[in-house]
Amino acid sequence: MHINRRQFLTTLGLTTIATQIPPGIAQNPLTNLKPPRLKIGDTVGLVSPASIIETQDIEDAKQVLKKLGLQIKIGTHILDRYGYLAGKDTDRAHDINTMFADQSVKAIIAMRGGWGCNRILPLLNYPLISRNPKIIMGYSDITSLLLAINARSQLITFHGAVATSTWNQFTVDYLKRILFYGELVTMENSAIPTGKIAVITPGIARGKLIGGNLSVVSAMLGSSYLPSWRKNILFVEDIGEDIYRIDRMLTQLKNAGILNQISGFIFGQCTNCKVDDQPAFTLMQVLKQHITPLGIPAWYGSMIGHISDKFTIPVGVVVEIDADYGRITMLEAAVI
Repeated sequence: MHINRRQFLTTLGLTTIATQIPPGIAQNPLTNLKPPRLKIGDTVGLVSPASIIETQDIEDAKQVLKKLGLQIKIGTHILDRYGYLAGKDTDRAHDINTMFADQSVKAIIAMRGGWGCNRILPLLNYPLISRNPKIIMGYSDITSLLLAINARSQLITFHGAVATSTWNQFTVDYLKRILFYGELVTMENSAIPTGKIAVITPGIARGKLIGGNLSVVSAMLGSSYLPSWRKNILFVEDIGEDIYRIDRMLTQLKNAGILNQISGFIFGQCTNCKVDDQPAFTLMQVLKQHITPLGIPAWYGSMIGHISDKFTIPVGVVVEIDADYGRITMLEAAVI
């Protein structure tokens, strides 16, 4: 995932001490915590766990969330700057831990992705998060938080819009149905050019939805912050990657023993992914090389990723997928 880096002259904020959790913490892969659903009037905490943001980003987010009937609480270090990061690691982690501990906050939304979430995973207070289950949502680099919290705190997390996303009707409709109404939603692409799917392998499969940004998932391999892949459905997406890099990352997942464990595969959108060198493979050729031999239902093109129209994907929820139609059907509610 290619990210533009911006340089800054000052470093703001004081370091705080965050609780570190030993990597050997025991988890029951069959148990998931579900956060309470959102209601009109609830307070949403905004945090910057990765790259820096500007004051205007906060103002824009306030307007969007206000239209949903939500109140806003701002993370203490949300505007901090530390090189290309939104503050020091301890401070970014502190804001997340504080939002989970704050009983007035009912959901946490990341301002944006970029880079930085992997750096703060050892600083999150996973037992605290388990004791205070609430919605946490984002995508791109926020994948690290979603997967680590699901794995270590057993909490359902949400791969969806960040605060600086385009909150259009498509995105808001799916968000409301899943986070506010607690519906068992069937997710199908909209009838637009970017909504076309390409079947890799037909068929139907069931399992927990696990995944996120492919570059980030690859960067987490070998760590203790990933959920179980066995009999689950892997979804990925990416942006700005040459096709050979997608090949390299899928090869990494294969060599790590992940691809041969999953029951289904969804590649959302690979936005601005291109063939850089000649001769080359197309993206679909690469996907078929890696996924077709697995013999599992799989397709490309789901509305997941760096696009305007986004599904809200509950990480850790059991679903049924139908690769022939590019359909994801939730078999359990993601909130209580």
